[in-house]
Amino acid sequence: MKRLHLIREEIRRQRAYPADATPCQIKLDANENPFPLPEDLTGLFFSAVTREVALNRYPEAGSPALRRRFAARFGVAPNQVLLGNGSDELILALLIACGGPGKSVLIPTPTFAMYRICALNLGCRVREAPLAAGGDLDLPAMLAALERERPVLTFLSYPNNPTGGCFDDEKIAAVIERASGLVVVDEAYGPFSGRSFLPRLEAYDNLLILRTLSKVGLAAMRIGFLVGPPEIVAEIDKVRLPYNLNSVSQMAAGFYLDHEARFIAQTEEIVRERVGLWDALRQTAGVDPWPTDANFIFFTCDRDINQVYAALVKRGVLVKKFDASGSAPPAIRVTVGRREENEAFLKALRAGVTTLGA
Repeated sequence: MKRLHLIREEIRRQRAYPADATPCQIKLDANENPFPLPEDLTGLFFSAVTREVALNRYPEAGSPALRRRFAARFGVAPNQVLLGNGSDELILALLIACGGPGKSVLIPTPTFAMYRICALNLGCRVREAPLAAGGDLDLPAMLAALERERPVLTFLSYPNNPTGGCFDDEKIAAVIERASGLVVVDEAYGPFSGRSFLPRLEAYDNLLILRTLSKVGLAAMRIGFLVGPPEIVAEIDKVRLPYNLNSVSQMAAGFYLDHEARFIAQTEEIVRERVGLWDALRQTAGVDPWPTDANFIFFTCDRDINQVYAALVKRGVLVKKFDASGSAPPAIRVTVGRREENEAFLKALRAGVTTLGA
């Protein structure tokens, strides 16, 4: 086709992010909070939007009021916080500021796909260190890659997506201490683990932390946070688009803080459901769930994963399927849903596994 040569070769070689639009009755593929905004809060929120958002005006550039509020929530200074249109925008901003052709980026595998996609889009060299058996960091492999590749950025998902567990804290600390570049600890699923590297932020001048409101009930609003040394945050801010967080999202972020206890209650319910779902998977013949600290469970099966996935879709349940990557075999990741969704998923899974084994 004419003009395709104008598109950079590394872009033409890539695939777009595979967001699954398969029709389903039960959606457990994207690690979303399964609970809608409570009815009383829904009324309050949309009344405030109608009353306060001027659709003919640009949003507040840089979200300074929110930076102050979330800085207080995180226990840091406002100049240590940067808001983004979801964590994805902040990942891209980090790579724009630090990456580029010939620069190395290090990731363990398997991990969140957007680290690789954004890095390759900018011409970076993506280097991988497969996880150890069981899903923890392979520290010797990580340290060897740090020494060999000298990456400008190392991304660590904590808990790790898609495997679900938190990496050992001291292994992460060893990576931060050895790295000559920046280390980004992505705590998108931190609310479900109760663990964070925020208390260690002042100990390192190369540590950055990502947070998001997408997993705790506001996925539609796309609100992410970067927290780190003020000098680094100021440089990343230079590549941020001027009105990157729309007015409704800014209001939603403040609304979250105003009613955080209600969102935390939903998170706690998800954690309780996670325990029951993991136990039920453990008791399902042929299924092996990995330990998880997130709002999802990664599991392998003694049946063909493609067939298991197809059997679930046939029964109206959408999950996320993964090919083998690093030390992880082919697997499925299921989001923890509401009780009735989890029960329907288990029923579909067991029926599918039984049928495939017949």
